Amino acid sequence: MSIDLDIDAEGIATITINRPERRNALDAAHYAGLTDAWMRVRDDPAVRCAIVTGAGDKSFSAGADIKDFIGRRQELSDHWLTQKGQLLNRGLEVWKPVIAAVNGFCVGGGMTLLLATDIRIAVPHATFGLSEVKRGVIAGNGGTQRVMRQLPHAIAMEMLLTGDAIDAARAERWGLVNAVVPPEELMPAARAFARRIAANAPLAVQAAKELGLRSRDMPLADGLRLEQMVSRILQGSEDVKEGRAAFAEKRPPRFEGR
Repeated sequence: MSIDLDIDAEGIATITINRPERRNALDAAHYAGLTDAWMRVRDDPAVRCAIVTGAGDKSFSAGADIKDFIGRRQELSDHWLTQKGQLLNRGLEVWKPVIAAVNGFCVGGGMTLLLATDIRIAVPHATFGLSEVKRGVIAGNGGTQRVMRQLPHAIAMEMLLTGDAIDAARAERWGLVNAVVPPEELMPAARAFARRIAANAPLAVQAAKELGLRSRDMPLADGLRLEQMVSRILQGSEDVKEGRAAFAEKRPPRFEGR
């Protein structure tokens, strides 16, 4: 039982929620391990892109392990420790792209994690749901917020209010996932996306992700101004010089993120 992290020579980090006997549900220890993994992805300059998946062939993640949290005392003072134990879906800023490889059940906290990723690949038997209302609570860690921004209003409300899951075909139809592939092609497809991203200039990739996400909360005029400023900053980077040289010399660029 663990959160496994592997970083390959291409700068692709793979985070695996490794608790298949509990449908990769997350107890307090696993949440802490997941936080550590995201911080490593964020802080390690060798990492250019990340893939998150679940162990086994049945579940991406069933979300929080309710048994572990029942009766757990929460100190009132913790409410104001807003940066404690941050997760990708709870405010931790990771501007490196994250790909979800969904290998089965993706419900509750697994779904809110999915909503914080950038590209999503799923297997045909994957299911997606925000089932919290069936247990008397709500989809936290961004669940009620991101789903409304990423799906049409009626579909998002259906998921939030009924708690019922949708299948992979419907998830693809509504743009919740990029593609549905056979199980044996899931990780190869995710890695193919990751390699394409990792081959690009790291600073430009992170800037593009941040600008894209922040655009949701800014007027167009402010977004255009911020885009202009970031573009000018990047013009002085070594990566831009390398990109120009590679184009002139008709060779693949060798970006170093500087």
